[in-house]
Amino acid sequence: MPEIFVHKPDPKRSDPIIEEEDEDEIEIEIESHSLKHRRSRSVKTGGEGLVPPPSPPRTPPLADRAPPPPPLPESKGMTWDFFYSPMENEPAPSLEEEDEGRWEREREEMAKRAEVEAAEAAEKVEELPPQPPPPAAATKAVKKVKQVAPAEGKSVSNVSLLQIFNELDDCFLKASESAHEVSKMLEANRLHYHSNFADNRGHIDHSARLMRVITWNRSFKGLSNADDGTEDFDSEEHETHATVLDKMLAWEKKLYDEVKAGEQMKFEYQRKVNSLNKLNKRGANTESIEKTKAALSHLHTRYIVDMQALDSTVSEINRLRDELLYPKLVSLVDGMATMWENMQIHHEKQSKIATALKFLDISQSPKETSENHHVRTLQLMGVAREWKNQFGKLMTHQKEYINALNGWLKLNLVPIDNNIKEKVSSPQRPQNPPIQALLHAWNNNLTKLPDELARTAMFNFSAVMDTIVQYQVEEMKLRNRCEDTRKELARRTRQFEDWYNKYMQRKTPPDEMDPERAHEMDLIAAKRLAVEAVKNKLEDEEDAYRRQCVQVREKSLTTLKTRLPEVFRAMSDSSIACSEMYSNLRSISHPP
Repeated sequence: MPEIFVHKPDPKRSDPIIEEEDEDEIEIEIESHSLKHRRSRSVKTGGEGLVPPPSPPRTPPLADRAPPPPPLPESKGMTWDFFYSPMENEPAPSLEEEDEGRWEREREEMAKRAEVEAAEAAEKVEELPPQPPPPAAATKAVKKVKQVAPAEGKSVSNVSLLQIFNELDDCFLKASESAHEVSKMLEANRLHYHSNFADNRGHIDHSARLMRVITWNRSFKGLSNADDGTEDFDSEEHETHATVLDKMLAWEKKLYDEVKAGEQMKFEYQRKVNSLNKLNKRGANTESIEKTKAALSHLHTRYIVDMQALDSTVSEINRLRDELLYPKLVSLVDGMATMWENMQIHHEKQSKIATALKFLDISQSPKETSENHHVRTLQLMGVAREWKNQFGKLMTHQKEYINALNGWLKLNLVPIDNNIKEKVSSPQRPQNPPIQALLHAWNNNLTKLPDELARTAMFNFSAVMDTIVQYQVEEMKLRNRCEDTRKELARRTRQFEDWYNKYMQRKTPPDEMDPERAHEMDLIAAKRLAVEAVKNKLEDEEDAYRRQCVQVREKSLTTLKTRLPEVFRAMSDSSIACSEMYSNLRSISHPP
């Protein structure tokens, strides 16, 4: 590499030596930094085939500088001297005469070193065994703690209203599921069409309609009725509780028409008998007497035929009663018994959950009533009212239904007088059918069922919820009033500041002896007093609002702590009574 000589005046020999030493130290630091930088780049890019440039060969020291000590090996002629020249006016050195063999050797050594380091790093990575990630283990540990903590015992101080309500809601959902079987039996989720209003044709001739049942040709079971395919009178195994009652109602209406026609025929027969007796007393001619006797014989024959048809109707009603209605009632008793057993379990659990409300701290409740909170309170009040109404309907309707069935059975067991003049054979009705004991016990137990306590508890809870809603409405009115007053205060303050600034700009420098100065001060004080009045009004309203918030919180919490456990205790007692009642009815419907 050519040597570069710079001719400069050098009055003192010691100064260049010191300067060269300083420059040598700087160049050594730069060169060492560059070597580290190149080595790190060679390791990072060794897999890509990129080889960094090696350090250039050393340059011999200057020939005309024998007296000074020899420079360090890295002082001159390095690669970084080409990029970072200490003299701006120096021309860039030429690399044409560089030792190519040495350059190639150093490049190969650097490449081999980079490959060895990359291989060692890869071996270290392969030797590391796979380890599970620690966050997953931490998560599992947390889950285990959560599962074990309830078993060891819960702190009553950590109970929250949301947690209690969620548990109560879960019990309600499970209790509702226990009633699905009974709802399915009674087809509670279907729209029922009463036979009196079928086909929307006003009056229905039940006798004509039931003739399709009585005169049904069994040989045409396989044929489909294109005109009325929805009615299948043969599939009694698929009859529901409602269809059995509807079918019995139709037969009862047919029986009513037949009994009415039989009574009219009996009245006509008695009238003809009286007419024949009068003819005999007057000694009428034989033709009139024979004609009257023939009419009497015809009426008697018609009456006997009608009574036989009536007896067939009665027999069919009794068959439906014993073979269809009674099994449906037995199934209903079993379903109600199971339902109330499950209801008892869930209501008892709710009663225990509600007792945790006494540990609820008022500090956990919200400070103020928000719109969302008010809407949820309205929903709770509506649900409480609907719960009370539906429970009342359940108790009232089952009493009315069983009472109606019991009254119908009493009339059904009364024999029909089908005598016109002489005894006409009639099928003997059993005096004690199985349905009689069941309906009699069912009706008596329902009249004694203690459900008023549960109704009263529900009514009290819904009434108190209505009171809480009214308190919340008052609180929200006070909050809106505070907002309006706060806006008015901001407007008054802004107006006063604007007026004061404009007034002070128009005002001349004050003169203490000016008589109008007192008037101006009074005007400013009056306007400031008006602003202070609004401010005091806002403070009073905010104080009233805070008191109302505290009252609503205390009233709500007190209500939940007292009324809610009371409701669930009453429901638990009522469900126990219903469960015991239907268990007794089950023993009657399934005698040993």
